[in-house]
Amino acid sequence: RKVYAVEASDIAESARRLVSWNGLSSVVEVVKGKVEEVELPEKVDLIISEPMGFLLVHERMLESYVHARQSFLKPNGKMFPSTGMMFFLPFSDWDIYNEQTAKSEFWSNKNFFGVDLTCLKEPAVRENFTQAVVGCFDPATIISNFDEPASYKIDFSKVTPEELQTIHLDFEYTVTTTAIMHGLACWFDVDFIGTQCTVTLSTGPTKPTTHWYQCRLLLPNPIAVNATQVIRGTIDMKANEKYSYDVNFTVNIVGTNIKTESCVRLHDQIYHYLHSDNSASTGVYNTSATEGMTS
Repeated sequence: RKVYAVEASDIAESARRLVSWNGLSSVVEVVKGKVEEVELPEKVDLIISEPMGFLLVHERMLESYVHARQSFLKPNGKMFPSTGMMFFLPFSDWDIYNEQTAKSEFWSNKNFFGVDLTCLKEPAVRENFTQAVVGCFDPATIISNFDEPASYKIDFSKVTPEELQTIHLDFEYTVTTTAIMHGLACWFDVDFIGTQCTVTLSTGPTKPTTHWYQCRLLLPNPIAVNATQVIRGTIDMKANEKYSYDVNFTVNIVGTNIKTESCVRLHDQIYHYLHSDNSASTGVYNTSATEGMTS
């Protein structure tokens, strides 16, 4: 058996030294270069890689992983990981929403040493809400059935790089908690499908924390929703030149004209490692979520 270790960075030289030092040069061959540019002397039975970014697709390494399959994998060969699945659920969290809103308060100043800054307030707010929030979130902030997320599956043994350029999915949730919907909470799983068993690595909020954490996509204009209402929408993800994706999503309360939307740039993420106990459960309304609100 032969192992080809493809690595583009200078760490490849250190890997070669380790292989030689441990007497494995006849088994492991380190190939320095980008996987899209290197050549191997033969096809392989198995490709193992770690191509995932947060929300699975950030960094766009999946395209390189698929390129490796197209170039080097034998027919019926295995890929580890084999499939990936993204999950999306609506959430309510005043803390993270207020935190993002507060970042632009500086631009509310009408007299900053004689300068009126308020013309930049709206662009500043808009800019802050294009940031994906990467970190752990409390499952109690979810305001629909946790076991019924919208999902999108990518089969790494079949998908093409071209198909990864755009991703679309529709969603529909029945609200379980009267609250304010602040956006979508997201995570991903990957499956390693072997000949005898399947092993799943999950980055979900109920599983042990990984370095991918989870991700939240915020709405600059959140909406009030009541328990039993149905919300529908779409998510469109488009690959960009920042080695990431632009995510556009819309939300509509079925049976009403209430609609909101957001555009989030995954490459412009912020990291928010801590969450508080001030979840949607502490913001439950005894009456309609819209009672007392004015337009």
